[in-house]
Amino acid sequence: MDIYEEIVKLRNEGRRGAVATIVNVRGSVPSFRTAKMLVRDDGSILGTIGGGCVEAEVWQAAREVMEQEKPRTLTFDLNHDPKYDTGLVCGGTLDVFVEPILPPAILYIFGAGHIAYSLYKIATIVGFDVVVADDRATYANRERFPDAQEVFAEDFEQILRKLRLNSSSYVVIVTRGHKDDMRILRWAVQPEQAEARYVGMIGSRRKVIAIQKELMKEGVAEEEFQRILSPVGLGIGAITPEEIAVAICAEMIAVRRHATGKLPHMSWFLRETPLQQAEPVSEAAATSSEDEL
Repeated sequence: MDIYEEIVKLRNEGRRGAVATIVNVRGSVPSFRTAKMLVRDDGSILGTIGGGCVEAEVWQAAREVMEQEKPRTLTFDLNHDPKYDTGLVCGGTLDVFVEPILPPAILYIFGAGHIAYSLYKIATIVGFDVVVADDRATYANRERFPDAQEVFAEDFEQILRKLRLNSSSYVVIVTRGHKDDMRILRWAVQPEQAEARYVGMIGSRRKVIAIQKELMKEGVAEEEFQRILSPVGLGIGAITPEEIAVAICAEMIAVRRHATGKLPHMSWFLRETPLQQAEPVSEAAATSSEDEL
């Protein structure tokens, strides 16, 4: 199979990989410039860059590149390192560029109101594939979200049965009411959805605590909430739907690019002040639901 065809297949399946390409050669080497090898997320390979110890090291580097999502260049000096003297090399030097192959980042926006619309526009610009879901066809439709990958307009329970999150999934919950927010959060914190890269819900700390307590009464384990980012969005003092969308999208980019350390999320519930003293971290966090804007 052609390597490029396999890359497309991996991305369509939501899988990862890494491509190693010989970008420079000096002297005699056991392959040629532009030779490629694809390493899939299950460890299998397609193509070759010459075999032997060099290929084994590149395979290991490819696994790390997949995990870190950052490219790397490796240099092999076959003249001076005796471990490459296996009869497969001829004493040259080669540079190998290893780049990650990542599935598209898919943003699932639950809710189709003012914040959702602004978030859809910004997220589309910065490279997210967007799926919009709402139970109101007057809001969730192709006319309003023409560039969305998919638009669902039906009961949330029916929508949730169709979706399965993976490591490239981003979820933002901005429905028009607390009941639907809780319904979707209940689904998002289930163990089978644990691969999701980002799950954020709009709302004040008071609302978030109330929903968490209710779900814990239903048997949802407390630790499942540790990966929820809520109040959602970076604390930049956002007020308008457009500003709140910017704050949310900035937080998603930070997560996507590994550009941040510890982001504010629901762990404060376990260590900070009682509910009566809890204060929102930003104007965006103080918004308890989409319809209050």
